[in-house]
Amino acid sequence: MIPTFAQMRDPSGLEAAIVDGLAGVEMQAVDPLNLFRITWHNDPETGGFGPVNAFELPPELTGVPARIVGLVGKHFPTGSHKVGAAFGCLVPRLVTGEFDPTANRAVWPSTGNYCRGGAFDSALLGCQAVAILPEEMSRERYRWLENIGAEIIRTPGSESNVKEIFDACWEIRRSQPDAVIFNQFDEFGNYLWHYGVTGPAAESTFERIARPGDRCAAWVGATGSAGTLAAGDYLKRCFPGSRIAAAEALQCPTLLLAGFGAHRIEGIGDKHIPWIHNVRNTDVVTAIDDEATIRLLRLFNEPAGRPVLQGRGVPDEVLDRLPLLGISSICNALAAIKTARYFDLDEHDVILTSFTDSVEMYETRLEELEEERGPYDERSAEIDFERYLLGATTDHLRELRHTDRKAIHNLKYFTWVEQQGKSVEELNTLWSPVFWEDLADQLPAWDGAIEAFNRDSGALEAIRRGASANDR
Repeated sequence: MIPTFAQMRDPSGLEAAIVDGLAGVEMQAVDPLNLFRITWHNDPETGGFGPVNAFELPPELTGVPARIVGLVGKHFPTGSHKVGAAFGCLVPRLVTGEFDPTANRAVWPSTGNYCRGGAFDSALLGCQAVAILPEEMSRERYRWLENIGAEIIRTPGSESNVKEIFDACWEIRRSQPDAVIFNQFDEFGNYLWHYGVTGPAAESTFERIARPGDRCAAWVGATGSAGTLAAGDYLKRCFPGSRIAAAEALQCPTLLLAGFGAHRIEGIGDKHIPWIHNVRNTDVVTAIDDEATIRLLRLFNEPAGRPVLQGRGVPDEVLDRLPLLGISSICNALAAIKTARYFDLDEHDVILTSFTDSVEMYETRLEELEEERGPYDERSAEIDFERYLLGATTDHLRELRHTDRKAIHNLKYFTWVEQQGKSVEELNTLWSPVFWEDLADQLPAWDGAIEAFNRDSGALEAIRRGASANDR
């Protein structure tokens, strides 16, 4: 039984038999019913559904009056919303017959959480998953993949080494004809899932928290595969005055400076422009120092950080929730702060972003930092709070002109046309706003295809019969 985009967007209308079945299924269990927990609406307390999971960072923490609100990814199966992006790539192939889980292996090239999401989706479908990710990713990711039974291919380098991941995909295409590759960087299902599910979740959050006179000022997302930036495209349709800010690592400033390098903000691959990035709709590019994210990871999670933040007026309920932010989530938060400062946003401006995963994926990083730098004390916490939060500035930020956007778009040529087999005609098509509008308008048709798949498979009737049998 496959959920539609509409059901992932709003699970309140799910069949009673599905909701009743979920009551006995743990969130992280490898159970096909957990496909229906690929939504921002999971209630971690009850196991049911509720409002979108979101977390507001107060001015006492951010140093800016603007309201910065992140959608929380931890409360998805796998602990990251990337399980949704993976499912968005999988569904079109599944319902059209291009992917057969009884015969094909699913290959998930990734810089972190996407391949975990793909491996989870594959396990629910009973097929073999192949995860491709850089060898320098955190040990938690590798342990998780091993436990779920995924085959793992380690590629050289860190998350910046996306080219090496693509090379591994070409080798699989040549040697394993039964494998189907779900490349998040060029699969429009990734874009459509965030446009059709994350975007409405952000809209719902804004409407729930907005006070009289509040404005939806911006959506901030790390570039990565560019999937989450699609939520900004959706919000621009709802709130035409809002902006989209794309964040990347300062150590690898591809959008900002056509630059290259390695960095430690796990989960955001770079040194290329993703095929599915709607560059013409992006307003701001900002680069975040990976040292800032690493230090704030310690500030938010080491015992010495709490009294320092309490002394600065950060409420205890906020301190309790700071572990919801992993490294890339902290990157998004810092990019939101820089965006707020640059545009002089005030207490009536709401900046929305995503907190992709939590500290659970980085516990070993904290251990490594203590071994490398020694214990974290209150003096270090004071320095990090002042320097990287209250001291965040608008350097390494560019408001994009038309020509800036065109230059970034043109960088796609070198990865996608020269290396990955796309055509110049296809590249030129991506520059047109009409292409992206038409793409988003395909969502109802995809839901129709999913509903037809469910009818043909007989899964819904089987679930209903099972519920009826239980009643008897």
